[in-house]
Amino acid sequence: MLRHLTRTLALIVALSAGAGAAYADTTLKGAGATFPHPLYSKWFRDYQAEDPSVTFSYEAKGSGHGINRIVTGEVDFGATDKSLSDQELKGAPGKLLHIPTVIGAVAVAYNIPGTGSGLKLTPQALAGIYQGKITKWNDPLLRGLNPKLRLPAREIVVVHRSDSSGTTSIFTDYLSAVDKSWAKSVGKGTSVIWPVGEGAEGSSALVKKIEETPSSIGYVEIAYALENDLNTAALKNGSGKFVKANVLSTRAAAVQAMKKQTGKALSAEPDFRLSLVDQPGKESYPIVGLTWLLVYQEQRDAVQGRKLVEFLKWQLRKAEKMTSTLHYTPLPDTWTSQVEQTIGSIHVPQ
Repeated sequence: MLRHLTRTLALIVALSAGAGAAYADTTLKGAGATFPHPLYSKWFRDYQAEDPSVTFSYEAKGSGHGINRIVTGEVDFGATDKSLSDQELKGAPGKLLHIPTVIGAVAVAYNIPGTGSGLKLTPQALAGIYQGKITKWNDPLLRGLNPKLRLPAREIVVVHRSDSSGTTSIFTDYLSAVDKSWAKSVGKGTSVIWPVGEGAEGSSALVKKIEETPSSIGYVEIAYALENDLNTAALKNGSGKFVKANVLSTRAAAVQAMKKQTGKALSAEPDFRLSLVDQPGKESYPIVGLTWLLVYQEQRDAVQGRKLVEFLKWQLRKAEKMTSTLHYTPLPDTWTSQVEQTIGSIHVPQ
């Protein structure tokens, strides 16, 4: 179960492949996002089965942690769901590359005893809850959206991430895109000053808090919600349709985003720093985001660099077959050659 895989917030993934692990002589160190951690854990295991000379150590402590660790040169790769700004890139000691890996959805999970599944939320309702303007489940706006649900007269317990989180970046990017009041008063980023709510450090802790807290609501990558049997809300998208987070609705949003890029392709965003939230289309789920691996274009160590590049090429080839079973969406086929070019630009010393 995913619940057991992600129980520890500061999980160090030391992965072995049976007896072959005894011959491992290279450890690739990574740190960062919990958003793709279930998928990355599988990648690390499967890759080591093919190349027992490699082990992986991964600290799943949030995107902000991954950014800090790669900028200070303490890891071989940083994992983030928030792209770095030009200013942040200038602060790194070398040129950092954004390697997109997969696309995922941020689900709005809830625990309302006696209500069950089927909750519908509009952008106005979701922003209102997280701004503290809507405080009870039987608020007239929520009852109007959900006439068939028995919403209780209970206080809403708002849950958010307390750490520097890429999931938070995607979630607040969405709220900023759809609600002017939110954009002006709270804004977006890996960390924001929340108007209301209780914090949880990491995706697993947030899931646990929702599970253990009646009348609660929170946001988490869809894999965590589904694998832990949490109810998730259907959100009203830009086309006026209520859509739940899943692989198909995530893919639909990604397709719409790619249509916007057609013509200008990725020439405007050659390093894949794109926002995918609030895409058009009747089937598009509105809170969708890319996740990236951050690596230095100029590698310092020949062996570490070579093994890192080999892994990056491997995950690009294998990603499509592995992602859907864990509720992630692979990158569009049209991106493959450009991602390959980015990986190919990494210089490894001889």
